Amino acid sequence: MQLNKVHHVTTITRVSADLGEDEDWLNRIAIDMEPEDGLIWVYGPDDDGVMAFSDFGIDRLKELIALYKAHPDLLDRSERNS
Repeated sequence: MQLNKVHHVTTITRVSADLGEDEDWLNRIAIDMEPEDGLIWVYGPDDDGVMAFSDFGIDRLKELIALYKAHPDLLDRSERNS
């Protein structure tokens, strides 16, 4: 039996503060990430979901940050196609 090796996650609010990035912008670029990319949704008693990341997910998010900063038009294109 395979056990999940993720022992903690970090919320998008904490990640944005740690990286010095705008939380709304990070949400826009991370919304299409999948669990395989290290994105995890955490739900509380009121069923409001909070985006959170494994350490691997934070690394993937840093790659997306670099990509979108180098090519800001990519975000505009992806939002138009939504």
